[in-house]
Amino acid sequence: MDGGMGQELVHRGASEPGPMWGAQVLMDEPALVRELHAEYIKAGARVITLNAYSLTPERLAYVNAEDQFGALQRRAIDLALQARDEAGESDVAVAGSLPPLYGSYQPDTFPGAQEALATYRRVVEAQAPYVDVLLCETMSSVQECVAAVTAASESSVPVWLAVTVNDNGNGLLRSGETIASAYEAVRHLNPQAVLLNCSIPEAVNAAWPAMTALPCTTGAYANGFTSVLDLEIGGTVENLHARTDLGPVAYAGHALGWVTGGAKIVGGCCEISPAHIAHLSKALIAQGYEICGRASG
Repeated sequence: MDGGMGQELVHRGASEPGPMWGAQVLMDEPALVRELHAEYIKAGARVITLNAYSLTPERLAYVNAEDQFGALQRRAIDLALQARDEAGESDVAVAGSLPPLYGSYQPDTFPGAQEALATYRRVVEAQAPYVDVLLCETMSSVQECVAAVTAASESSVPVWLAVTVNDNGNGLLRSGETIASAYEAVRHLNPQAVLLNCSIPEAVNAAWPAMTALPCTTGAYANGFTSVLDLEIGGTVENLHARTDLGPVAYAGHALGWVTGGAKIVGGCCEISPAHIAHLSKALIAQGYEICGRASG
């Protein structure tokens, strides 16, 4: 997979960080989005994810832009498809993004099953005709998992579920629930893969034994934050800070450990850059692994 979009775009963009994270760049500097997708493809990524993480109606309401939901979803889709076409890499899969509706890492903000399902259905309707997989990502609780995967599974597109775990190393979702309970709650919907994401690599390492017990394809794409505890709903990324000890070599060391432990899908999340993905790609190839795209399933 590719690395982080939002943080990388904030670093590259001309605007000050705001509540919309990388989606503000989507509005103001769309060429940066296409260029970053292309850079990840050049780095070796065989899955790129739409820059649509902040494009839920609830998050757009922070900046009075609810009416732009459809147009911005389509812009995110077009930019990813253009990057793939311009790179001439037809094997690259494009993943949609079904994120937490109000804010990341905060399971208490879940709006309720009916409201969440209705919103996720809108996201699926916008993305499913154009993507190769629907990625339900940074899910903090079982109820988030159920709502997102239910909506995604109503399409004909394969579904991946990515959950985020506590950074204290207890191996639990940020709601305090287990990875096993999240999987069992959506097992009947047949997600193609279950992943860990947007947690520090050490937390992924601690949770990996629970992942190996799942009877499905697994993987991980961690973040490079020092902590996410200070992030508030509607807050800006100025409250989040990147680690200085997690360069490409160090991050690849973690990811290679997940692969050795059975992971079939690896990549990066926030603060994991094209340089990280390039090094990881080369390291995987050097160890004899084959990096596959959509043509090979």
